[in-house]
Amino acid sequence: MRAVLTLALVILTKCQDQKDAPQALNLKLGNLRLSLLELRELVKLFQENEKKEETNIDEVIQSCRQELADMNKELGDIYAQQAYAGWNYRTNITNENADKLSQVGVDTARLTRKLINQARKLLKEDKHQQCLSPDMKRQLALFAQDATLKNDMDVRRQEDLHQELQKIYSTAKVERDGIFYSLEPQLTEVMAKSREPDELLWAWKSWRDVTGPAMKRKYEEYVRYLNEGAMDNGYQNYAEYWIESQFDNTPDLEKMAEELWEELKPLYQQLHAYVRRRLHNAYPDVVGETGAIPAHLLGNMWAQNWENIYDLVVPYPYAKEHDIDKEMLSQKYTVESMFKMAEHFFMSIGLYPMTQTFWQKSMIVKPEGREVQCHASAEDFYTEDDFRIKMCTGVSSEYLETVHHEMGHIEYFMAYEDQPTIYRTGANSAFHEAIGDTISLSVMTTKHLKTVNLIPEKAHVSEARNKEENINYLMKKALIKLAFIPFGYMIDKWRFEVFRGRIKPSDYNRAWWELRLKYQGIVAPVQRSEDDFDPGSKFHVPSNSPYICYFVSFIIQFQFYDAMCQASGHTGDLHTCDFYQSHAAGTLLRDVMAFGKKKPWPDAMEAITGQRSIKTSAINEYFAPLLEWLQEQNRNEIIGWDDATINFETK
Repeated sequence: MRAVLTLALVILTKCQDQKDAPQALNLKLGNLRLSLLELRELVKLFQENEKKEETNIDEVIQSCRQELADMNKELGDIYAQQAYAGWNYRTNITNENADKLSQVGVDTARLTRKLINQARKLLKEDKHQQCLSPDMKRQLALFAQDATLKNDMDVRRQEDLHQELQKIYSTAKVERDGIFYSLEPQLTEVMAKSREPDELLWAWKSWRDVTGPAMKRKYEEYVRYLNEGAMDNGYQNYAEYWIESQFDNTPDLEKMAEELWEELKPLYQQLHAYVRRRLHNAYPDVVGETGAIPAHLLGNMWAQNWENIYDLVVPYPYAKEHDIDKEMLSQKYTVESMFKMAEHFFMSIGLYPMTQTFWQKSMIVKPEGREVQCHASAEDFYTEDDFRIKMCTGVSSEYLETVHHEMGHIEYFMAYEDQPTIYRTGANSAFHEAIGDTISLSVMTTKHLKTVNLIPEKAHVSEARNKEENINYLMKKALIKLAFIPFGYMIDKWRFEVFRGRIKPSDYNRAWWELRLKYQGIVAPVQRSEDDFDPGSKFHVPSNSPYICYFVSFIIQFQFYDAMCQASGHTGDLHTCDFYQSHAAGTLLRDVMAFGKKKPWPDAMEAITGQRSIKTSAINEYFAPLLEWLQEQNRNEIIGWDDATINFETK
């Protein structure tokens, strides 16, 4: 329009200069002059309207900005209500607290629906106006991601089912000879320390007997409500919602995860073959020389972490490292001193001390006289300085790692505390899980444990002995990290197919064991059937907590670790790096954590690693010396378990 006005004014000026033109031409020019004058008035009117429209757009933007601020405040209030009610229930499991938590779920669902509709309305209006900034659009899009049911009665039933499933898990006990065993610490200790196959089988089977069967029908109904809520909000099923909300802008998440697994599978299969041979030597009547490994012999209730059988598989027993657990006890470590040690490490790299509220209100040991949920977790209460950990901690190196993991969540909470509420979460869900584990990779190095006097300084050792000690160290790490990866992958592989209806309730347990065999190479030690519901024996299924984030986190933590080691100036093998007291490493981490979810996760990944994608290069580099050693040890072994079958009741 401005170009038209300019042209009109030029023509008008020319017309005014034509005094000597013939009369007929002057008449035509006069008409043209009149038309151009009218056009100038129209252009003037347009410019005035344009200014008004610009003012209106500014008003729309300001109004939306205020609306977003109000929405974020309201969301913070919702999250705070949920956090406090959830904490009260999980630290004191009673029917009264369960009812209160369910009611909070109903009340906050109404408020959440209002925010969802508000966000979707603003996004719809902006399709015509195109005036909102990318940041405002991102916030609104995140608000619009939800799977809340529309009907309050359905919300209440879903909440009740959720509490019932969690209560079954959290209060389950196994009885033997008049003695009752909880999962933590009693059954966990049996699985970790016993070397009697019959006792291990008793603990393994009994835990599944007192959890899964009582959950199965409830879980089936719960899944229906989850899917209904997803469909109420425009998703095909709950799997589609979960993928979008956990890893936004990653529609190919499952394809990506499968490719990552295929890259790590050869390394895992080498570990599996080696461990199978050592277990065959220990239990020749229970473990074969080929095929799958019985699930009860791997030192953990779910065979997800094999560290507790390290004594059975240690590569060089005579080069076995110092007993950290024994050293912690001899130095009179307490649960509180373990938490203080973790806090000190974070502060040494320039991160945050725990708040006064954290120390006053966290539950770090199992209390007497009430039922609690012992599964370790960290909580953000969305009120100033209120961050807590819930954990039934014991004194051991394994618990020390878990303390660092959970405190990593707290550091993340504090780093993004000043972001709008909708951004107060990890760049993706795997980032949150990876932070504390990245720190643990440094904390548990031989170098750092010597620094904190948990390993005594030795006289000079030969190069050969040093290599043996390194292989031992990497084997222990592999039993923790590599052993977990297929387990971390298969849980949501199973759940996504359940949510999509491809795995029917009549095949829940069979499909579970087919996936455990396919990816982990393990089988049930006793025959299973559809009367069992073995997924329910794992906390994250009844609690409906996502799990693929753990699979991804066990890969990206090595990317983070590599980047922080480079920032700290480390030289040498990656697995020897300790970035204790490196503010350069801490700054790299803190700056990324401070984003929260403000930026898409590839941006956050690039900021810390220089890479925009999830890669296996760092974890492969970390375990490269062990892989070379395993390949030599496994020269005569059959790698894999292609001919194995699940131990399941025939139909």
